[in-house]
Amino acid sequence: MEKLRWGVIGCGGIADRRTIPGMMLAKNAELVAVMDVRADAAEKVRAKYGAKRAYTSDEALLSDPEVDAVYIATPIVMHARQARLAADHGKDILIEKPLAMTSAEGREVIAYCHEKGVKIAAGFMMRFGAHVMNMKKAVAEGKIGTLVSGYSQFTLWLPYEEGNWRQIRAKAGGGCMMDMAVHCIDLMEYISGMRVTKVGSFNEKIAFPEPQYDVEDTSTVMMRLENGAQVVVQTNFNIPDEASKWRLEFFGTKGRLLGDTIIGQIDGGRLNAVYLEKNLAYNATQTHADDAGIDVPGDFGNMNTREIESFSDSILRGKPLVVPAEDAVHVQEIMELAYRSGEEMKMFSL
Repeated sequence: MEKLRWGVIGCGGIADRRTIPGMMLAKNAELVAVMDVRADAAEKVRAKYGAKRAYTSDEALLSDPEVDAVYIATPIVMHARQARLAADHGKDILIEKPLAMTSAEGREVIAYCHEKGVKIAAGFMMRFGAHVMNMKKAVAEGKIGTLVSGYSQFTLWLPYEEGNWRQIRAKAGGGCMMDMAVHCIDLMEYISGMRVTKVGSFNEKIAFPEPQYDVEDTSTVMMRLENGAQVVVQTNFNIPDEASKWRLEFFGTKGRLLGDTIIGQIDGGRLNAVYLEKNLAYNATQTHADDAGIDVPGDFGNMNTREIESFSDSILRGKPLVVPAEDAVHVQEIMELAYRSGEEMKMFSL
């Protein structure tokens, strides 16, 4: 089988924990080179996965003639420069979200890549989760009727840590909203098949010290979809992992979908559904007789493997990108308005 030859820029963190292991399982991908600014770290990852070469500069990796495409997983502040550099070298790009520090910068990066003739996709790997795909299918088939509301909660514990770039606005662009809500906002649109038309939010620093902790640790984003459905995304950096819940839920005129731990970095969790076929009438007793629902089976696998195989297929066979970078820029536009909403206490239209 023909394989796309990959280089990884920023081979620590999420790349080492999730993406490279997923890449190693992909039938149409081969890891050729890795890069980290620390030579010992780059060599450690190279040896761990059997890559051919380890580099300490992005320029050197991108000059490697055996690398066809790159996965970029560096701090966000580096994304735009590295994406342009990859385009200069004719490498197709899978880049972690957000694409750049601002949506305007992201649009410029996409235009630059198009000009250079390279494809660029965003790392929304949760689209490839088994139950996310089940949800999207159920909504598209009308199994829960007209969508009227949605809710997502995605939280973790991220106390102050010296040098952690996710806690520095100049490097991360924001806190829990930028890091986590980005996925949930994307999934609200992806599963519903509708765009956000209005947005408002509250963003706070509650648990961790200023000025060291430079980003929000609590965020609630409220959005209106095209048909008027109202959806909410809550994210936190200040809820202990043992106490947090990862939820994704949709409600409609004929049923509902409750996803428990179906988002995150591992494909799994439970999807419980209620599909109502009967004619509905007002019930004064409000018994909630259908609350038990049914558990939907999940064809679980590795989301990162599916992501890498999908992107590789797009390059090798010309298939459309499942997650075009334009979608990530669109979500970033929503988040920029959400941050502005939190500052000005206003709702904004897209």
